[in-house]
Amino acid sequence: MELRTASSPKDVKFYTTERLREEFLIDDLFKPDEIKMVYSHIDRIITGSAVPVKGKLSLSAGDELRADYFLQRRELGVINIGGAGKITAGDKSYEVNHKDGMYIGMGVENVVFESVDEKNPAKFYFNSAPAHKSYKTVLIKFEGTPADDVVIIKDENKVELGSLEESNHRVINKYILPGQVESCQLVMGMTALKPGSVWNTMPCHTHDRRMEVYLYFDMDEDSVVFHYMGEPSETRHIVMRNEQAVISPSWSIHAGSGTKAYTFIWGMVGENQEFTDMDNVEMKDLK
Repeated sequence: MELRTASSPKDVKFYTTERLREEFLIDDLFKPDEIKMVYSHIDRIITGSAVPVKGKLSLSAGDELRADYFLQRRELGVINIGGAGKITAGDKSYEVNHKDGMYIGMGVENVVFESVDEKNPAKFYFNSAPAHKSYKTVLIKFEGTPADDVVIIKDENKVELGSLEESNHRVINKYILPGQVESCQLVMGMTALKPGSVWNTMPCHTHDRRMEVYLYFDMDEDSVVFHYMGEPSETRHIVMRNEQAVISPSWSIHAGSGTKAYTFIWGMVGENQEFTDMDNVEMKDLK
């Protein structure tokens, strides 16, 4: 598990491009038959991926967590951006298909990832946060029949915003949030831009009460997203490519413009779970 320390906005304004990428970019995700994890001191979030191809992959705590098992003091949100897969949580196995999600609560000792077809493996992307209480483990789907451990994303949590004229026509799909999937602090979802739209989260905002991580995907090999970060008066950018993630501290804006439409997964942890708790930045104040 790779460790990243917190950074001060006073220091970040002097970072070179290489230093910005070293501190905030998460690269080399989705390697076959590997689990990759980055532990950030910013709200103690863990960002990771698992790509089981030849066999199953088990999630372990490692030395960094000083825990008997990964979810001893943590919760986990997962979204599959690859082929059909399965996740075993405790003593139950769940079929987790393309763009399905899962929430796995604190106290589940056994978490195992596997693919249905090694020629089209699952690509499990996850965020994990410290937890204080055990909430129900559930499978999260776009459609189907709800059950005791299956949640269907509510219509009000599939929000269409923006317009083609503003280059930001998009659909925000909220997976984990109060009223749909209960968690201690993790809020997670996925935003898909419509063809012809390239901007996300602009006009931009910060939220001092929580941090955020973006994973950009559904991008061509030669496409990029310019991810904007930094204080509103001291903006910087990081060039993002397919299936790369970026850490956004609570003091930083987090927005992007791409060479083509793309999709991104957002995960937030921190003081509260109110999706609309944002400190909006007026366009005239951006520098």
